[in-house]
Amino acid sequence: MLIEAKDIAIALAGRPILRGIDLTLRTGQIVGLIGANGAGKTTLLRILANLLPHAGSVLYDREPAQAIGRKALARRIAFLSQGGAVHWQMRAEAVVALGRLPHRHPFADLSEADHAAIERAMAATDTTAFRDRTLDSLSGGERMRVLLARALAVEAEMLLADEPLAGLDPRHELEAMALLRRTALAGTGVVVVLHDLTLASRFCDEIILLHDGRILANGAPDEVLGDEQLGLAFGIDVTRGSRDGESFVLPWQPLDQGKVAR
Repeated sequence: MLIEAKDIAIALAGRPILRGIDLTLRTGQIVGLIGANGAGKTTLLRILANLLPHAGSVLYDREPAQAIGRKALARRIAFLSQGGAVHWQMRAEAVVALGRLPHRHPFADLSEADHAAIERAMAATDTTAFRDRTLDSLSGGERMRVLLARALAVEAEMLLADEPLAGLDPRHELEAMALLRRTALAGTGVVVVLHDLTLASRFCDEIILLHDGRILANGAPDEVLGDEQLGLAFGIDVTRGSRDGESFVLPWQPLDQGKVAR
């Protein structure tokens, strides 16, 4: 799938959130979407998922969403929302099964293909062990992994994930990013909202840095995560290093207000 966004703009409650956003997303890549709180990351992800009205255009394989149809688009794009709230208590396996809804006829039982997709998603996210537990019995990190499994069960061409690492411990953060990387290598497009610059630099093929409602930088991690861009977007100084041939970036200290690049 090819997603092309052109001149995206949106205002919420009269306040401009995004303006002049142009980007292209392809399958087979993992793209990190980063920026300070309030930069517009979640709003942009929801627009790309066809969940918010907006100015400008978004095309999916050069077709507008209306031409594709809502259910067909739901089979092609999986969306994992921030926080992943579930407002009713269900077994973990039943929650993951919700990811198969776009593939099913109304009131139809799960097919063999549905069961197989659910098993693959739960195995990949290490959630099989608590398939029979209800979500209220799980920790925040465990719930997030179940919700990630639900998104993976769609087996869509594009996965849009809004802060899927929220609540995860360091081991599961690394495992989740490795899973998203494998998902991209298998041919799915992945766009993930991140706050961890080290994980973004290690696992992403491309990074989009939002600042003040616009794209400040877009490209390979070493091109986007420069001192000037990070100073402007986050007001931080960073330290850098490498291990096993991979570079990493660590936020080190806030910049004095006068030192932030303009």
